[in-house]
Amino acid sequence: MQKNVMRFIKRAAEFLEKEKIEKLPRGLRGIYVLYNKQENKTNKKIYDLRYVGMSGSGIGGRLYSHKKSKRKTGEWTHFSVFEVWDNVSTQEIAELEGIARHLYRYDPIASKLNIQRGYKRLRKVKVKNKNISEWK
Repeated sequence: MQKNVMRFIKRAAEFLEKEKIEKLPRGLRGIYVLYNKQENKTNKKIYDLRYVGMSGSGIGGRLYSHKKSKRKTGEWTHFSVFEVWDNVSTQEIAELEGIARHLYRYDPIASKLNIQRGYKRLRKVKVKNKNISEWK
């Protein structure tokens, strides 16, 4: 039996080429990330984050739709997937996705493909006066 190393994430595969979408198992639930690999003279790997998404029923289908999308297809070359455990709800997956999108909401490149500019639920718990010394 596999030991739970993380509370939400069961398995992860990072920086896979777009053509590997077909290799993903059906019904894979979790978070995915789209990247655009940059060529450079130093042979250093650079992957610009383009989009973070989620699926509660099939990441492969979501990735396939992004691959076929006129708006997104030329914007990414690689993807990562983060599969969640079976007991993680769709609402929890959405919360993970929302936090990730919130983190890069002001990044001009990554935000280009995201219509959502932050995470509304996170704004509800955010401290307004930024006085964290009052936290207990």
